[in-house]
Amino acid sequence: MPIWFAYTLIVLLVITSVLLTMLILLHRGKGGGLSSMFGGGVSSSLAGSSVAEKNLDRYTVLVSIVWFACIVGLGLWLRLQLNSGS
Repeated sequence: MPIWFAYTLIVLLVITSVLLTMLILLHRGKGGGLSSMFGGGVSSSLAGSSVAEKNLDRYTVLVSIVWFACIVGLGLWLRLQLNSGS
């Protein structure tokens, strides 16, 4: 595989790492959180979580799947490079 593939995965990994950190910090903990500053605690449904919290959960899961795929992709790329070199 070409080297640009690894560089693309590394850049994507750095971007998703920063996004994932920010999204996790936005989640509401037991005593509130940063999400309540942005309207996360304003309206709540019968289940007790707002639409903003549900969307935040979805974005966090999506970014974490992309982050995990980047890690697996880099591992596979590294294994292919080490096997082809020997």
